[in-house]
Amino acid sequence: MINGRQPELRTYLDTLLRDRERLAAATHLDAWARTEATPSEEEIKRTRTLIRRVGTDLDGLTDNEREQITEATRTLRKTRAVSLGMPGVRPPEPDLRLERDA
Repeated sequence: MINGRQPELRTYLDTLLRDRERLAAATHLDAWARTEATPSEEEIKRTRTLIRRVGTDLDGLTDNEREQITEATRTLRKTRAVSLGMPGVRPPEPDLRLERDA
């Protein structure tokens, strides 16, 4: 897992970059809508910085520390893969009391 270097962050960055390009090419959007929906340069920059920092920090770990992180990552991914579904709301219980004429 560590050898792959933060695949979720890289996927997130790729999504930001794709969205930015797609929105720039969308001619049917009003300017305000494009501006609101386009990922900011700051967000893209922060994500790139985070990827670099995590990579640098991982390079400084011992083999044992890397193995612990790899195992923790596996556990988290297994947990995320379990889908419990959306919670449901039961319909209200019907009122079974009989109405009485006064």
